Amino acid sequence: MNSISSDAIRGYNDTMILYLLLEAPSYGYEISKQIKKLSDEKYMIKETTLYSAFTRMEKNGYIESFYDDAENGKRRTYYRITEAGREYYREKCEEWTLTKEIVENFILKG
Repeated sequence: MNSISSDAIRGYNDTMILYLLLEAPSYGYEISKQIKKLSDEKYMIKETTLYSAFTRMEKNGYIESFYDDAENGKRRTYYRITEAGREYYREKCEEWTLTKEIVENFILKG
């Protein structure tokens, strides 16, 4: 298996996006490229999934959007993480640790 199903990772799309926003604001296309790169091309987030995550996280106060001009002069929507987003990210990391611990009990070793 060379890629992961979107069903297997769906609950952690927000975590991946927030991780990428911890250091600096970014925009949709760049975030999707980084997810693809950091997953060694094993996961490619769909555009609709990405933008519905942005909408949901902005509604929940985890990120804020703002406009800025790109290098080519076009206006682009950027996203930045909020303090509530940083807390949510920490919670999701703790949840992942527990999830991984539980699921590993059901995975055949070797």
